Amino acid sequence: MGPTAAGKTDVALALAERTDVALVSVDSAMVYRHMDIGTAKPDPETLARHPHALVDVRDPVDAFSASDFLEEADQAVREAFARGRLPVLVGGTMLYFKAFRDGLSELPAADDATRTELSARARETGWGALHAELRAVDPVAAARIRPSDPQRIQRALEVFRLTGRPISEWWSTSAGVPVESRLGCDMVCAGVGAPREVLADRVERRFDAMLERGFVEEVSRLRAMPGLDLGKPAMRAVGYRQMWRHLDGETDFEAMREAALSATRQLVRRQMTWLRAWPGLVWAEGTVTDIADGILRRVPQSA
Repeated sequence: MGPTAAGKTDVALALAERTDVALVSVDSAMVYRHMDIGTAKPDPETLARHPHALVDVRDPVDAFSASDFLEEADQAVREAFARGRLPVLVGGTMLYFKAFRDGLSELPAADDATRTELSARARETGWGALHAELRAVDPVAAARIRPSDPQRIQRALEVFRLTGRPISEWWSTSAGVPVESRLGCDMVCAGVGAPREVLADRVERRFDAMLERGFVEEVSRLRAMPGLDLGKPAMRAVGYRQMWRHLDGETDFEAMREAALSATRQLVRRQMTWLRAWPGLVWAEGTVTDIADGILRRVPQSA
């Protein structure tokens, strides 16, 4: 696990070259088909050689929740163990990592009609207004959810509408089942990072490389998909929303680029906040080869 642009995929592929692993993506954007360049998804040749579970499993018009992730990741890990392979989870969506480690409470399933209505209201009044509504019905949740986090605002209001109970009550009264109990295994957690200035440089160079590879055209194709708009969860992925608005004529190219870079830097900061608080995380250092070898040394021989 690690922040965006830290080199996690390179380490995962190095592990796959060294031992019989089953790679499981922990990335809320890579689950979507047709979103390849802006997600830094491994190319088709790499995925053919080293398949990743939970890559290209949904269309961009579809929702994909932490609950969906947990169900499918658990299944991928069970299948890996059944085949005598070592499951390796790789990515930077820290909410998914937490769900895998701790499990999830038995919240109600997503309701498409409620989500569509909330998304429509957000387009009319803004997510700040919906955050204010959340604060009125569930001040505890509103204090924990940023006004700039539309996915969690939507989920909190959805749960309240479906159950009549604040989502914060569900958090406090319904605990998930941790990975040790669900799957009978421990997590060996390795952090892949880099100094702040190095990450900042990588973020900028990576986005410019995406532009050269055809990111504008990728988002143009997405805009032509029936039913896809900025209210869909897929379009909350960093870079896509900014490019979509540029293609709408809301911003010029340079403003789009700076907005995308700023959003990516904010994402890195949020990821690092999660990672610093992660129990038992060991930061891996050195070359990709060094990091891969160090991770394998930490894996129990019985795994």
